[in-house]
Amino acid sequence: MAKQVFAQWKKDLSENLELKIAMDANKCFKAGIWGSIIAVICCFTPVLVVGLGLIGLAAFTPYLDYVLFPTLGLFLILAYYGWSKTRKRI
Repeated sequence: MAKQVFAQWKKDLSENLELKIAMDANKCFKAGIWGSIIAVICCFTPVLVVGLGLIGLAAFTPYLDYVLFPTLGLFLILAYYGWSKTRKRI
């Protein structure tokens, strides 16, 4: 009896863990995609330059590439990681 209860508990625990990992991978993928979209909008359109100009920080615009391109790379890596974890689950 105790072995059956333990076996069922172990099975339920492993199923819950797999579900949690799948949900985390999905969240990771979505965060990577949305972060990449925002970084691309800020990189390739003058949205961020205009915004910084409006609040008086236009002097920082020459240095935006030093922040935005690594941020874009980081979010793309995050999206790939989430996608690969989701794909391995299937």
